[in-house]
Amino acid sequence: MSRNTNGLTRWWRQRQARNSLLSMDDRMLRDIGVSRGDIDAYVSGARQR
Repeated sequence: MSRNTNGLTRWWRQRQARNSLLSMDDRMLRDIGVSRGDIDAYVSGARQR
């Protein structure tokens, strides 16, 4: 059960982070060094700044 809970928690946090980033305008994203097209990669951890 703990393994499933950890996976669900990770998914939920990634979803929240993705939604937060998607709600930002392009200028705000540029200020933090993230392009709109790279949001999923940053959220999943596949890409780092």
